Amino acid sequence: MIFIENLGKFFISLISGVGKLILFIALFFRYFFKPKFYLKINFKYFINVFISSIPIIALTGIFSGMVLALQSYTGFSRFSAESAIPNIVVLTLTRELGPVLTGLMISARVGSSIAAEIATMRVTEQIDALKTLNTNYYNYLVTPRVLALTLAMPIFVTLVDFIGVMGGYLVSVYKLGFNENLYLLNTINFLSLNDYLSGIFKALVFGFIISIVSCYSGLYSGKGAFGVGSATTNSVVVSSILILFSNYILTEIFF
Repeated sequence: MIFIENLGKFFISLISGVGKLILFIALFFRYFFKPKFYLKINFKYFINVFISSIPIIALTGIFSGMVLALQSYTGFSRFSAESAIPNIVVLTLTRELGPVLTGLMISARVGSSIAAEIATMRVTEQIDALKTLNTNYYNYLVTPRVLALTLAMPIFVTLVDFIGVMGGYLVSVYKLGFNENLYLLNTINFLSLNDYLSGIFKALVFGFIISIVSCYSGLYSGKGAFGVGSATTNSVVVSSILILFSNYILTEIFF
């Protein structure tokens, strides 16, 4: 009986949270078309997000490409199909691993920071102060962060794709004995514009998901230090789940 009661509470809270998130997204698009956009604030957040995320993006890309080349060689060498490794590396990175891994890393790196920052402002009543000053806190706090991260994600994914291909190149040429010119030629010839654009579109969707969920978690956080910690954790967990779920939906569409 207690289990059923707890299960019912869980589903009620889940439905309530989904409804609030949908209304939150609707508010974003409502204020998105307002004339006052806070462009300076948006540019500042874009620069901060971009510079602070470059190291982790570079590490994610190069090690993903290196591991992908090694694992591909392990499988394809059994069928004497080693020549397909450059194709598999660039296709997997641009269509799947690049957007998904970048989304998960940015969710942990940037999304958690956004949630913690806004939740702290809520706990310390800074948001109430903005309301008192008749400032549109939504357009001041949410819109710049959502725009900055959504626009930065395609750049991050492009960097991960390029660095990942270079990581696969290093392993394939200097460890597996591939011809360097042939490897690059196969990579360039096999990659199509549709493969790259599908990954970029995923990046835009993932960036929007991370930023909107993080802002939502921060604005609706609980009180005290526990509320800030819960908001940070929830933003990363929910963003990661939605990224994996939406990745399948988008892959089904592009397939």
